[in-house]
Amino acid sequence: MKKIEAVIRKTKFEEVKDALYEAGIEFFSFWDVRGVGQAREGRVYRGIVYDTSTIERTKLSIIVRDKNVSKTVQAILSSARTGEVGDGKVFIIPIEESFRIRTGEKGDESLYIKGKEE
Repeated sequence: MKKIEAVIRKTKFEEVKDALYEAGIEFFSFWDVRGVGQAREGRVYRGIVYDTSTIERTKLSIIVRDKNVSKTVQAILSSARTGEVGDGKVFIIPIEESFRIRTGEKGDESLYIKGKEE
């Protein structure tokens, strides 16, 4: 099992969400986050441009079985890319174990609904 964390542009969230659904990823968590990086976004207020040192992004957290890592990453990369600085990052982290609280199932079985396995 792997945890895939992605930091993407807020404007690309709906496209990424749709691409993940098409790839068979039906559950993930997300947060609006702020960070600093190479991209700088200017804010305009009453005709004056203000440079901000923080960048607003969306962070996704997705736990998948090893066999679904590649298609999940490809879905994120293809749908989040604009080709400009600040498109984001994807991180892959190993997961030692998982449990479904309701049933006590563990491992890969805790990540999908039986009968709906891919």
